[in-house]
Amino acid sequence: MRLVIARCSVDYAGRLTAHLPPAPRLILVKADGSVSVHADDRAYKPLNWMSPPCTLKEGTGEEEGVWTVVNKAGEKLIITMEEILHDSSHELGVDPGLIKDGVEAHLQELLADRIETLGEGYTLIRREYMTAIGPVDILCRDAEGRTVAVEIKRRGEIDGVEQLTRYLELLNRDPHLAPVRGIFAAQEIKPQARVLATDRGIGCQVLDYDALRGIEDDKLRLF
Repeated sequence: MRLVIARCSVDYAGRLTAHLPPAPRLILVKADGSVSVHADDRAYKPLNWMSPPCTLKEGTGEEEGVWTVVNKAGEKLIITMEEILHDSSHELGVDPGLIKDGVEAHLQELLADRIETLGEGYTLIRREYMTAIGPVDILCRDAEGRTVAVEIKRRGEIDGVEQLTRYLELLNRDPHLAPVRGIFAAQEIKPQARVLATDRGIGCQVLDYDALRGIEDDKLRLF
């Protein structure tokens, strides 16, 4: 990765035109060929950028200090340097990727170990209960012995409710399991997903990841 801090102006010419007047900015040139121009705000979002595949040409002679970035569509990002304050390159190597804490598989494991989170008297039948269209995250029984299918998501959206609906249609054809009701469980459930689940007779359960891991809430309590 190449990091350049410079006082520069930026012009974009393509499906539209845009101009950034001269100001100090950070320019990132990544190994994938992408070029992005950043200000000291806006979090991660650049002021302007060119995604790969693209080529970067640094001007020489009369064009010295002018960078021209061109993508396969012929669009151009022209960066005109007035003063370069910093220019360095760093080999970052291959990134191992983001390891998320509390991915769906971990939530499934935690909930299976603490199935009583769903209600008193719940018992686990099994995790990853296979159907013809894929595995149900958790199959369990409630306190009255009725079968319950649980679909687990980090973020509960309409697609997850639709997925659970398909599982329930199949499971309810099995006389050894029917009647089967569903619970849609997630760390966050979108309002539209909750409305759809309720309309289809599916329960909703918001999962507290820290509570499932046995971490005490540090908020002050009266008792």
